Amino acid sequence: MKSNKRFLLFITIIAVCMLTLGSFAYAKPPVLRMATTTSTDNTGLLDYMAPILLKDTGIEIQWVSVGTGKALEYGRNGDVDVVLTHDPAAEDKFMADGAGVNRRKVMYNDFVLIGPANDPAGIKGKPITQAIATIAAKGQPLVSRADKSGTHSAELRLLKEAGVKDFDKATWYVQTGQGMLNTINIADERKGYALADRGTFIKYDANLKGKPGLVIVVEGDKQLLNMYSVMAVNPIKHPHAKYDLALKYIDWITSSKVQKDIANFKLEGKQLFFPNAEIRAGH
Repeated sequence: MKSNKRFLLFITIIAVCMLTLGSFAYAKPPVLRMATTTSTDNTGLLDYMAPILLKDTGIEIQWVSVGTGKALEYGRNGDVDVVLTHDPAAEDKFMADGAGVNRRKVMYNDFVLIGPANDPAGIKGKPITQAIATIAAKGQPLVSRADKSGTHSAELRLLKEAGVKDFDKATWYVQTGQGMLNTINIADERKGYALADRGTFIKYDANLKGKPGLVIVVEGDKQLLNMYSVMAVNPIKHPHAKYDLALKYIDWITSSKVQKDIANFKLEGKQLFFPNAEIRAGH
């Protein structure tokens, strides 16, 4: 009788242990919400990094890819836990307003001016501001994202430096209100020019599969540097934000190991992003 009781107790303990282990085995990983730019999504970088993050930290990441202006708005509203963007001036204001904390540089690439292979404006190889001014003077289509993204902000800065005025009312200035890849495709259809981040252009070029399309006409100008930074949403303003996960993510993406992973991400054999997390953003 006692042996039967012991056996039943043993079976009960085993069952409880199995249930406990099962609950651990099927426990869902913590979820980090991120707002980021279309370029990190369109290029495939986020899909490449997500399983690495889960393996390294046990964190599952969910993201929305929009223009930098919208991404920072999501951060201001506390709709996400962390933001990854590429508009230094807008990020400066985001930090100064206390919307973000622990800003770190992550990586960079550059912008390129793309256009038809026959280059109707005759700007190939010229300085970027001269090229922009020439496009405007000749009335050639300049296709803009017009979405308050980091790319749009860079374009507006270049138009100002080129001395181009009232462009938003001009027929040659085509405003799409769409992301980078769609804007490039529209520029292709319109036989126009566009400012694009190099990574998304490489993705577009790969999609052509040898068919004719837009080409790079201006590159390498120091004004075309495109810097990406990561920031946690301020937990004082938004206590519900998962600040602990955001900090883990920031430490992870700026670690030497993951910086190498970013450098190793390539498309058609071309490196799309260049890590620089050893340089702090100054905030």
